[in-house]
Amino acid sequence: MKELVFRTKAEKEIVDITKDVQKAVTEQSFKEGVCHLFLTHTSAALTTADLDPGTDLDMLDAFEVMVPNLNYRHEHHPEHVKYHILSSLIGPSLCVPVEKGELVLGAWQKIILVELGGPRERSIALRFQKTE
Repeated sequence: MKELVFRTKAEKEIVDITKDVQKAVTEQSFKEGVCHLFLTHTSAALTTADLDPGTDLDMLDAFEVMVPNLNYRHEHHPEHVKYHILSSLIGPSLCVPVEKGELVLGAWQKIILVELGGPRERSIALRFQKTE
């Protein structure tokens, strides 16, 4: 297993991690199969997106209205419950195919880390699985 660590800079931000994941695939000399990514945190998420200028801010704005500010009952940092809910909805993991040593992504598709409760250090576990 390989681990990638990122230090986010803002409370909420979108971080393009595509190049870092591709570098890990290359360093592992992984040619064919699936790259599994799992974020080991509950106030951030992983997904894919087209990152035209402004798309990151549009996504963060949309996430903000998806989950309302309520009187949450979570005893430890009730203000973070919204982030935990969004993290669950977006998801902590991705599976990306790999062919000929390259991530299989659409023309505009990027792998992104969605920071919802930063800035923080975030860890992503990578596992490579060969397919037959």
